[in-house]
Amino acid sequence: MAEASRPELAQALRQGLRSLAKAVVVITCRHEGKRYAMAATAVSELSLDPPSMLICVNKIASLFLPLSAGADFCINILHADHVEISKRCSGTAKGEARFDIGSWSDSTLGIPVLDEAQAAFVCRNRSCTKFGTHGIFIGEVLEVVSVEQADPLIYVDGRYSRVQPTFGC
Repeated sequence: MAEASRPELAQALRQGLRSLAKAVVVITCRHEGKRYAMAATAVSELSLDPPSMLICVNKIASLFLPLSAGADFCINILHADHVEISKRCSGTAKGEARFDIGSWSDSTLGIPVLDEAQAAFVCRNRSCTKFGTHGIFIGEVLEVVSVEQADPLIYVDGRYSRVQPTFGC
């Protein structure tokens, strides 16, 4: 049965996913001379051989068309102090204004990279599959930049959080 005919299932899925804590990232790309940025949590490692990542982007997001056209991308994992960057890239700002906060530089592929990101994965856009409301993009990782001390911004239950100190050893 299609999702459109099962709104109660979609709502149950949405509610259940509130329990899934995820690091907040900003996905960036450059296409036809313009920079694009979008906050996301639908990101995952895919393979170590070849090194690759997977991102899911809603078809109505401004980032979707450049990625569909083959634009390479960068996955920037935000630091716990980057709430404002996440908010700007989630819709409080549009276009180039999303880059007004933070220090941004270009990767060797010309893709915007957040200099103070917890980690940044510069990816060659290798594959796109469309499913439902989203595009699923696979990127081959070409560059990785990361910091020693991990303190990522976390999103869970509709709010921002950070990793708490670990238990035991």
